[in-house]
Amino acid sequence: MTKLKIAIQGITASFHEVAAQKYFGNDISSVECMSFHDLCEALKKGEADYAVMAIENSIFGSILENYALLQKYRFNIIGEVYLRIQQCLMALPGTKIEDLKFIESHPVAIRQCAEYLEKLDHALLVDKEDTAAVAKKIAEEKLVGVAAVASKAAAEKFGLEILAENIETNKQNFTRFLILSKTAKVSDKNNKTSISFQLSHHPGSLAKVLNIFHEKNINLTKIQSSPVIGKPYQYTFHVDLTWDSKSNYDEALKAITTFATDIIILGEYEKGDFNNLA
Repeated sequence: MTKLKIAIQGITASFHEVAAQKYFGNDISSVECMSFHDLCEALKKGEADYAVMAIENSIFGSILENYALLQKYRFNIIGEVYLRIQQCLMALPGTKIEDLKFIESHPVAIRQCAEYLEKLDHALLVDKEDTAAVAKKIAEEKLVGVAAVASKAAAEKFGLEILAENIETNKQNFTRFLILSKTAKVSDKNNKTSISFQLSHHPGSLAKVLNIFHEKNINLTKIQSSPVIGKPYQYTFHVDLTWDSKSNYDEALKAITTFATDIIILGEYEKGDFNNLA
């Protein structure tokens, strides 16, 4: 049986692959992409069946560049995954923390662990492109005195020793990932949608749209604005909604056309489980 090909940002054992395995299962083939643009291109060209894209973090907020990519590529969001981000410090087996000269990782991962890493003032912090890629390089090149901040999966994958676990400053550190496809997923389990729209410059336009959602008992879980390129001071609003009644949801979408323009349904899908994360 052919494995599903899933485009991920980063390499195997990155948090994107962990998220992909959580959604699709472990028996997948990861298509490594070193940027989110490359990830979208892989899906567009058919090099991957689906893509997994981080969209927001509970500490650092929205990844704005990815909202722009959603607008550009118009993929269908068919699901979402919430992942607890637990960072580990790892190095070649036998390495002691006091022997470290460099600690390397993605800059966001380094910031997430700032409180712990500040205590290791004998080691220089170095920003790199990907957490798991640093772990792989240390293992392959046998880099002495160099540690990576990455996932536990990366340490296991590349045979590194974990020097310290769960070093992230805030333990309530979660990332939400979107599951992207070139085709929509129709299911009776769908109870969440991501849409985008623009508004006219009339007073109260946004308030009127939000009031429609309120009247139809539609729960707004996220609202994010991004500038419209080439149109100064005009914005696209990205909104995530959950509903219990599909008919109420359909009526709300129809009603907002009075006040909103360029309405795009980015995806209808089953909302992810956020309540059972360790």
